[in-house]
Amino acid sequence: MEEIGVFFGDWIGEIHSENQEFSSVDFIIPVPIHPKKKKLRGYNQLTKFGTCLQHHLKTPFVAGVLVRSSATATQTLKSRFERFNDLHTKFSILDLERFKNKHVLLIDDVITTGATLEACALELMKTSGIKISILAMAYTE
Repeated sequence: MEEIGVFFGDWIGEIHSENQEFSSVDFIIPVPIHPKKKKLRGYNQLTKFGTCLQHHLKTPFVAGVLVRSSATATQTLKSRFERFNDLHTKFSILDLERFKNKHVLLIDDVITTGATLEACALELMKTSGIKISILAMAYTE
Protein backbone atom coordinates (compact mmCIF):
# COMPACT_ATOMS: atom_id res chain seq x y z
CA MET A 1 0.00 0.00 0.00
CA GLU A 2 2.96 2.34 -0.46
CA GLU A 3 1.04 3.74 -3.42
CA ILE A 4 -1.33 5.47 -0.99
CA GLY A 5 1.57 7.56 0.30
CA VAL A 6 2.55 8.54 -3.24
CA PHE A 7 -1.03 9.40 -4.22
CA PHE A 8 -1.69 11.59 -1.17
CA GLY A 9 1.81 13.09 -1.21
CA ASP A 10 1.45 14.23 -4.81
CA TRP A 11 -2.15 15.41 -4.39
CA ILE A 12 -1.72 17.27 -1.11
CA GLY A 13 1.76 18.49 -2.05
CA GLU A 14 0.50 20.06 -5.25
CA ILE A 15 -2.35 21.82 -3.45
CA HIS A 16 -0.09 23.22 -0.74
CA SER A 17 2.67 24.25 -3.13
CA GLU A 18 0.16 26.32 -5.12
CA ASN A 19 -1.33 28.14 -2.12
CA GLN A 20 1.97 28.52 -0.24
CA GLU A 21 0.47 27.40 3.12
CA PHE A 22 3.69 25.67 4.11
CA SER A 23 6.16 27.98 2.40
CA SER A 24 7.88 28.76 5.73
CA VAL A 25 8.44 25.10 6.65
CA ASP A 26 12.11 24.18 7.11
CA PHE A 27 11.73 20.40 7.54
CA ILE A 28 9.15 17.64 7.03
CA ILE A 29 9.26 15.04 9.83
CA PRO A 30 7.20 11.82 9.84
CA VAL A 31 5.59 10.25 12.89
CA PRO A 32 7.84 7.21 13.25
CA ILE A 33 6.72 3.62 13.32
CA HIS A 34 8.49 1.11 15.52
CA PRO A 35 11.21 -0.87 13.69
CA LYS A 36 9.37 -4.13 14.43
CA LYS A 37 6.21 -2.85 12.75
CA LYS A 38 8.20 -1.59 9.76
CA LYS A 39 9.90 -4.97 9.41
CA LEU A 40 6.55 -6.77 9.61
CA ARG A 41 4.96 -4.41 7.06
CA GLY A 42 8.01 -4.09 4.88
CA TYR A 43 7.61 -0.34 4.41
CA ASN A 44 6.49 2.91 6.01
CA GLN A 45 3.86 4.67 3.89
CA LEU A 46 4.88 8.00 5.44
CA THR A 47 8.23 7.71 3.70
CA LYS A 48 6.53 7.87 0.29
CA PHE A 49 4.13 10.57 1.51
CA GLY A 50 7.01 12.65 2.88
CA THR A 51 9.27 12.32 -0.15
CA CYS A 52 6.43 13.38 -2.45
CA LEU A 53 5.70 16.38 -0.21
CA GLN A 54 9.42 17.18 -0.25
CA HIS A 55 9.32 17.33 -4.04
CA HIS A 56 6.31 19.67 -4.18
CA LEU A 57 7.15 21.90 -1.21
CA LYS A 58 10.91 22.03 -1.92
CA THR A 59 11.50 21.23 1.76
CA PRO A 60 13.78 18.52 3.18
CA PHE A 61 12.10 15.31 4.37
CA VAL A 62 13.98 14.15 7.46
CA ALA A 63 13.23 10.65 8.75
CA GLY A 64 14.98 9.08 11.71
CA VAL A 65 15.36 12.15 13.94
CA LEU A 66 12.14 11.45 15.81
CA VAL A 67 12.11 7.83 16.95
CA ARG A 68 9.51 5.59 18.54
CA SER A 69 11.04 3.90 21.54
CA SER A 70 8.13 1.60 22.34
CA ALA A 71 5.93 -0.61 20.23
CA THR A 72 2.16 -0.54 20.57
CA ALA A 73 -0.58 -2.81 19.28
CA THR A 74 -2.37 -1.61 16.19
CA GLN A 75 -4.65 1.35 16.89
CA THR A 76 -7.29 0.11 14.45
CA LEU A 77 -8.52 -2.55 16.89
CA LYS A 78 -8.84 -0.14 19.82
CA SER A 79 -11.79 2.03 20.81
CA ARG A 80 -11.46 5.80 20.58
CA PHE A 81 -11.08 5.99 24.37
CA GLU A 82 -8.38 3.30 24.39
CA ARG A 83 -6.46 5.10 21.64
CA PHE A 84 -6.50 8.40 23.48
CA ASN A 85 -5.48 6.83 26.77
CA ASP A 86 -2.66 4.72 25.30
CA LEU A 87 0.15 6.62 26.98
CA HIS A 88 2.67 3.81 26.65
CA THR A 89 4.02 5.09 23.34
CA LYS A 90 7.21 7.04 23.84
CA PHE A 91 9.04 9.17 21.33
CA SER A 92 12.53 10.68 21.41
CA ILE A 93 14.15 13.39 19.34
CA LEU A 94 17.76 12.67 18.45
CA ASP A 95 18.95 16.17 17.47
CA LEU A 96 17.47 19.11 19.39
CA GLU A 97 19.87 21.69 17.94
CA ARG A 98 19.00 20.91 14.32
CA PHE A 99 15.45 22.19 14.78
CA LYS A 100 16.19 25.19 17.00
CA ASN A 101 14.13 28.18 15.78
CA LYS A 102 12.86 26.13 12.82
CA HIS A 103 9.38 25.44 11.46
CA VAL A 104 8.69 21.72 11.08
CA LEU A 105 5.81 19.97 9.36
CA LEU A 106 4.92 16.85 11.35
CA ILE A 107 3.18 14.31 9.10
CA ASP A 108 1.08 11.25 9.90
CA ASP A 109 -1.10 8.84 7.97
CA VAL A 110 -4.35 9.02 9.98
CA ILE A 111 -5.42 11.27 12.85
CA THR A 112 -7.79 9.44 15.17
CA THR A 113 -7.66 11.07 18.60
CA GLY A 114 -4.54 13.14 17.98
CA ALA A 115 -2.74 11.49 20.91
CA THR A 116 0.19 10.25 18.80
CA LEU A 117 0.69 13.62 17.15
CA GLU A 118 0.45 15.30 20.54
CA ALA A 119 3.11 12.97 21.98
CA CYS A 120 5.41 13.68 19.02
CA ALA A 121 4.81 17.43 19.22
CA LEU A 122 5.55 17.45 22.95
CA GLU A 123 8.88 15.75 22.27
CA LEU A 124 9.70 18.19 19.45
CA MET A 125 8.81 21.12 21.71
CA LYS A 126 11.88 20.33 23.79
CA THR A 127 13.65 22.24 21.02
CA SER A 128 14.03 25.95 21.64
CA GLY A 129 11.98 28.21 19.35
CA ILE A 130 10.44 25.41 17.29
CA LYS A 131 7.20 25.97 15.38
CA ILE A 132 5.16 22.87 14.53
CA SER A 133 2.52 22.40 11.84
CA ILE A 134 0.65 19.14 11.31
CA LEU A 135 -0.49 17.41 8.12
CA ALA A 136 -2.13 14.00 7.75
CA MET A 137 -3.47 11.94 4.86
CA ALA A 138 -6.77 11.30 6.66
CA TYR A 139 -8.83 12.08 9.75
CA THR A 140 -11.39 9.87 11.46
CA GLU A 141 -14.10 10.78 13.92
